[in-house]
Amino acid sequence: MIKVGIVGATGYAGAEIAKILAHHPEAEVVWYGSRSYTGEKFSDIFGNLRGLADDECKEDDLAKIADVADVIFTATPQGYLASEINEELLTKAKFIDLSADFRLKDVKIYEKWYKIDHKAPQFIAEAVYGLSEINRDKVKSARLIANPGCFTTCSILTAYPLVKEGLIDPDSLIVDALSGVTGAGRGAKVANLFSEVNESAKPYGVASHRHTPEIEEQLGYACGHPITINFTPHLVPMMRGILATEYASLVKNHGTLPTSEDIKLAYEKYYKDEYFIRLLPDGKYPETRWVEHTNYVDIGFKVDERTGRVIMMGAIDNLVKGAAGQAVQNMNIMFGFKENMGL
Repeated sequence: MIKVGIVGATGYAGAEIAKILAHHPEAEVVWYGSRSYTGEKFSDIFGNLRGLADDECKEDDLAKIADVADVIFTATPQGYLASEINEELLTKAKFIDLSADFRLKDVKIYEKWYKIDHKAPQFIAEAVYGLSEINRDKVKSARLIANPGCFTTCSILTAYPLVKEGLIDPDSLIVDALSGVTGAGRGAKVANLFSEVNESAKPYGVASHRHTPEIEEQLGYACGHPITINFTPHLVPMMRGILATEYASLVKNHGTLPTSEDIKLAYEKYYKDEYFIRLLPDGKYPETRWVEHTNYVDIGFKVDERTGRVIMMGAIDNLVKGAAGQAVQNMNIMFGFKENMGL
C-alpha cells in the first residue's frame, strides 16, 4: 500500500484523483491539500465520497506532505510546482504534476506561451512527459512526471501512429477540438456560467492556445523534426469530454497514397495491445458519451480519396484520461502495479 498526497484536491482534476483512489486497492490518500477548504472534511465538499474520503483538507505544504507520502499529485495552476520543487523533495517522494510546468523541454517556449518565468528549469530535462502509452518505459523509473493536458492527450494519441509511420505530412495537420466546461477548471468565471455556456458553442484561444506547442513538440519527436500545426479549441455546453477532429494530407509512397488498410494497420501496430485505446471499426466514429467517466481513448478515421487527406477522430474524458485517470495510470506504472488498477 502506497501513501498518496493530493495538492489542489478540491479542483475538478484533484477531486477526480481522489475519487479514483478511493477505490484503488494499493493506494491510500493521506493528505488532501486545499487552500480554499483547509479544515473542512473532503467528503463535505464532495458528497459522493462520504464514507470514503472523510479526512479534513490541509494546507499545501509540500515539505510536510513529502514526509508522509510516497507520491504527490499536484493538480495546481501553472507555476506552482516549479516554484516549490527542489532536490530534497524529489528524494523523499515522486511527483506527478498536472500543470504544464515540466511538459515543454524548451523553457523559452514555456515562458512565451504561459507568460510566466520558469522557477525550476534545472528539472525540465529530467521530467518525463507522462503520455502513458508512448513513454511507458521512461515513466517506470521517473521521479517527476509531467502529466499531459487534455487536448494534447487526445490530439497526440489520435495522430501519433500516422505521424510516426510517415503516412501523413505533420505540417499539414489541422486539429479542431471540442471541450466540456470542466476543462476550464473549478474557479468562478463569468464566461463559464451556465447561462453563458448553455445553448452555445464558441472557439477560443484561436491560433494562440497554450496546448499548441505541446502537441507540436510531441508529434515532432514522433516524426523526427520540429513541426507546425493549426490547433483550434471550442467550448461546447457539456460538463466533460474532448472530441478532436484532425485533418492531414496523406504522403505518397512510390507514387501511391496510403489506403484505408494502410492507415488501419498503422493504428493496430501501435495500439492493438493498449488496454485504454479502443480502435473503432470502419464507419464508427468516437462520441464523448461513450468515454465519459472512463480512461479510454476512442479513435476512428476516414480516408478522403477526393482530397488526398485523412480525417482522424478521437474522444476522451478530459478529467479522466485527460487529467486524473492518466495521472493514476502513470502512478501505477511508476510503482509496478497493473496499469489499469483502480481505473
